[in-house]
This record gives sequence, C-alpha cells and structure tokens, in this order.
Amino acid sequence: MKIISYFLLFTLMISCGKKEAEPIKLAIDGCEFCKMKIADGKFGGEIITTKGRVYKFDDVHCMMNYRKENEAKKVQSFYIHDFNQSNVLIPAETSFYIKGGDINSPMHGNTIAVQTKEEAEQLAKKFNANVISWSEISK
Repeated sequence: MKIISYFLLFTLMISCGKKEAEPIKLAIDGCEFCKMKIADGKFGGEIITTKGRVYKFDDVHCMMNYRKENEAKKVQSFYIHDFNQSNVLIPAETSFYIKGGDINSPMHGNTIAVQTKEEAEQLAKKFNANVISWSEISK
C-alpha cells in the first residue's frame, strides 16, 4: 500500500508543472490581456505558471502588461512566437528582439522575436528598428 501511495504522489508531482509551450490555436485562442483572438503566428506569446497554467497573448506588449498586473502569479517560463517561423514558440528569455521602426504588431507593441542575434540584426536593418534585450522588454 505504501508503494502505491508513493507512486501516486510522485505522479501527481510531475504532472502539476508544465514545462513546454502549448501550441496557440490561431483564430481560436484569445489573448488573456486584451481578449482579442490571436490571429498572427508571428507576434504572440505565452506564460506558463509554476502550477502549469498557460496564458496566451497576441503580442509581447499584452504579455508584459498582463505580467505587470498579475505579479503574484509565479511564472515558470515565457515563450514568444519566432517571427521567422509562423506559429512556432521559442523561449522568450533566450530570444533576440527588434522593436520600433516599420514593425506593426497586433496591439502595437511593435516588437518581434527571433532565435539568433544574426537574424535580429538583419531584421533590424530591414524594418529600420532597434535590437533590444529580454531585460528591456521584461522590466
């Protein structure tokens, strides 16, 4: 009986926290902050809490505003859409960002994310924008 109890407790513990991004269902899932449908797979994002709850957003601007208004929620991870791969989420903390210029995102955060510094520099030139860091976005 003790073994079964330990097994059940272990199973419960590992199932509580979610570690990977959950795919966003474009035109179905809504933004947790602005309540609009997430329609563009190049600008969205996700927050996963330590309890495994997933919050989805249509723009990094909405994601960070939601975070500021809900500081008590313990975040396990942030994910952001890779601008170069439609509807592919990448870890936000290790991504590279471009902001401003000719970028036009759904809620006017006007920020895009990519996986490499080289991609960021190329897109910054293309959009006449600035390369910024996660720490600048998440402050």
